[in-house]
Amino acid sequence: MNYINIANGPQNVSAIVQGCMRMPALNKEEAAKVIRTAYDCGVNFFDHATCYGNGEAETRFAEAFPMTGIKREDLFLQSKCGLCFERNEFDWTKENILASVDGILQRLKTDYLDTLLLHRPDVLFEPEEVAEAFDILEKSGKVRFFGVSNLVPMQVELLKKFVKQPLVINQVQLSIEQSQLIDQALYMNNKTTEFSVNRDGNALDYCRLNDITIQAWSPLQKGMFGGTFIDDPEYPKLNAALSEIGEREGVSKAAVAIAWILRHPARMQAIIGTMNPAHITDICAASDVKLSHHDWYALYLAAGKYLP
Repeated sequence: MNYINIANGPQNVSAIVQGCMRMPALNKEEAAKVIRTAYDCGVNFFDHATCYGNGEAETRFAEAFPMTGIKREDLFLQSKCGLCFERNEFDWTKENILASVDGILQRLKTDYLDTLLLHRPDVLFEPEEVAEAFDILEKSGKVRFFGVSNLVPMQVELLKKFVKQPLVINQVQLSIEQSQLIDQALYMNNKTTEFSVNRDGNALDYCRLNDITIQAWSPLQKGMFGGTFIDDPEYPKLNAALSEIGEREGVSKAAVAIAWILRHPARMQAIIGTMNPAHITDICAASDVKLSHHDWYALYLAAGKYLP
């Protein structure tokens, strides 16, 4: 496993993150096997959110964790707050942030979170309230580091004007197929393609300039929630390219797809969501794959992109 140091944040964290969104579907024994398998593969970073099973993912993790034999201090636990689907709203109020963290800690049965992310933008957010909440959480020791998820640069800038703590992570969607985080720079000022549309305010370059680590969610996804492109007959060229490199490197197509993200010089983390221990082992081999400059572009073009 490769490890990175997040600027102004957690150090020596795995480049691959185990996402826990699907954990409510498991019993505690199955969940323990997922956690232990990921850890044995070198993963030391686990991602949660209050909306994952309406908190049930965190509860199941906590039920399973004592069965793994892993020490709390050997893991980095991250959760996100702000999505309140039961109320059909996003909520970054001070009251909701503080209450959410208390709920997270109670469900995870831990005294602190390594990182807390604000989950998608509450378009009514008051940055002063967020700053007050972060100060309280930091001073109380409940949260060590802070970040955001799915925010454009100017929203981050607005937060930074008031928040004292560094915003160390931005968790956004990225896969070979959903590569709009990367596309626009190639196709800028090109009226002949949708790839030229700036959909994120140059978030990737902004994060690199400001020492914010990108965490890529749904790294094997087609569309937003369209399932995986691995072995999908709609992507024959991409799967052929993944297979060719996978055979050369002795890894699966999924591992190659994750390695494509990790190859980027932004030194991102990739969040995997599978609850299948065999798939976890399979995918974590991505950390050992060294894609060349040519490999990276070959995969990008095989996904249906082209060079202007």
